[in-house]
Amino acid sequence: MDFSLIVLVVIVAALAFDFTNGFHDTANAMATSIATGALKPRVAVAVSAVLNLVGAFLSVEVAKTISGGIVDDTKVTPVIIFAGLVGAIVWNLVTWLIGLPSSSSHALFGGLIGATWIASGSDAVHFGKVVEKVLIPALASPIVAGLVATLGTFLVYRITARAKQDTVGRTFKAGQIASASLVSLAHGTNDAQKTMGVITLTLIASGSLAPNSGPPLWVILTAGTAIALGTYLGGWRIIQTMGKKLTEIQTPQGFAAETSAAAVILTSAHLGFALSTTHVCSGGIIGSGLGRKLAEVRWGVAGRMVLAWALTLPAAAIVGAVAAEVSTLGTWGTVLVGLAGVVVALGIYLASKRNPVNANSIHEPEPGVAQPANA
Repeated sequence: MDFSLIVLVVIVAALAFDFTNGFHDTANAMATSIATGALKPRVAVAVSAVLNLVGAFLSVEVAKTISGGIVDDTKVTPVIIFAGLVGAIVWNLVTWLIGLPSSSSHALFGGLIGATWIASGSDAVHFGKVVEKVLIPALASPIVAGLVATLGTFLVYRITARAKQDTVGRTFKAGQIASASLVSLAHGTNDAQKTMGVITLTLIASGSLAPNSGPPLWVILTAGTAIALGTYLGGWRIIQTMGKKLTEIQTPQGFAAETSAAAVILTSAHLGFALSTTHVCSGGIIGSGLGRKLAEVRWGVAGRMVLAWALTLPAAAIVGAVAAEVSTLGTWGTVLVGLAGVVVALGIYLASKRNPVNANSIHEPEPGVAQPANA
């Protein structure tokens, strides 16, 4: 295969992953605002899409972590990166189909690690950096966001205990529009950078950029646009899980959850920690449920989410490793992996049509599940 052609194929695959990242993670920013009625579903995803694009221009520290930190760029080829992206995309689509808010970030890391390990050996993976920049933030970030949201929710209800509840509701609905917008901005800053990092790594591996280079402007723009388009499509299945199934959410809770998540994400993005916005936002939502008296946290749903989190990195790594094993056999191997990825994606899309979830049906009760009374 012509070398310039494989670079183009990898860039397209990276932008495809970025697109799936957008609709997979729309729930992180907008699930609670949609659940409380602060924003209508279509308006919410439109606002989130625009702010994801703006956020992509705020920082490149996470992109540098991916392009020069997780794997050895001297031992990575565009074909290996392509295999890693296939692993990430497949896992994103599988978890989207079943409505589980797993981490797009960890799917990407897992795919790259698995593909690089198989193709170039374990010494091509910087495991120290993986622990420092990925695993430790993955464990700490949802706990920190959850604690902040728990405290914030508790204080909000104490402060407003004697206020008129209709006034409190209107005030915090307005506050939620601002806080959800801030999470969208933070998501664009954090998650779009991961695709920027992958494309930059590809350009470095192909010799188009010098080692340790930052992402060019066109990379920032295309990555921001891809994640914005995916966000506008709306990942309604996961929005339904985070907004309706995890805990009962009132407007003060939604405000506390979103504010805590945005603070954690923006801080980590500027420090170069490639954390999962899904972990952070889910931790914030659970924390908001713990902070409100008599609110129910559905621990069964939370448990399934945590299981998906634990499986994401190794599952994507396995798919990435298999894809790398085949892709590195030659041009026909790369083509076969690409076709297999397209077939799997099409199969998942067709399967989703059997039980569609969209902007109009997102508030409908799930069949056979008792719904809580409106607060």
